[in-house]
Amino acid sequence: MLVDHFPLLGLRLTTPRLELRLPAPEELAALADVAAEGIHAPERMPFAVPWTDRPAAEVARGVVQHHWQTLAQWTPDDWDLDLTVFHVGEVAGQQTVRACDFAVLRQVDTGSWLGLRHQGEGIGTEMRAAALHLAFTGLGADEALSAAFQDSHASHAVSRKLGYQPNGVYRHVVRGAMTVERRLRLTRADWERHRTIPVTIEGLSPCLPMFGIPG
Repeated sequence: MLVDHFPLLGLRLTTPRLELRLPAPEELAALADVAAEGIHAPERMPFAVPWTDRPAAEVARGVVQHHWQTLAQWTPDDWDLDLTVFHVGEVAGQQTVRACDFAVLRQVDTGSWLGLRHQGEGIGTEMRAAALHLAFTGLGADEALSAAFQDSHASHAVSRKLGYQPNGVYRHVVRGAMTVERRLRLTRADWERHRTIPVTIEGLSPCLPMFGIPG
């Protein structure tokens, strides 16, 4: 079976309302459709790389290509896990966990997006909590990093709930203008103090060498 050769296909995170895992082909198509329908208001750009500033068909195709690219380029020293988020069985968005030299640094970075019609329901907090549980409990991370532009109020609200602390700022040029990114850091101790959402991990053991961790 394909999962025997690429065990990440069997990795699954579950919370009270969500399931996070790699998508099957038709689910990937549904994820592309969600992105094409819209992720943010047109006057805003929450991404340093403005990948949503394209026609809907190109946005959808980019989601598919990026998914294939990250899996094709995966190495234990440099990985990017893009998990599709399912809310009550429906594709809602994507939660990313990425790291370089994780076996040495024990540090991950997270990012995410949700379709507009799935926002405002607390899904963002729950999916990030799942990613953090994978990082800290599943992989043994020491810290998790995140970042969002200063006007990304929903993202910052999620970070506050989960215990992140300020970790500096960085300036970007987005759509020809300066945009300030606020960086955040979550230690294991702060994560443990703020964790409230139960998360279950399935299928992790055979994946550990792919994350740079001895099985």
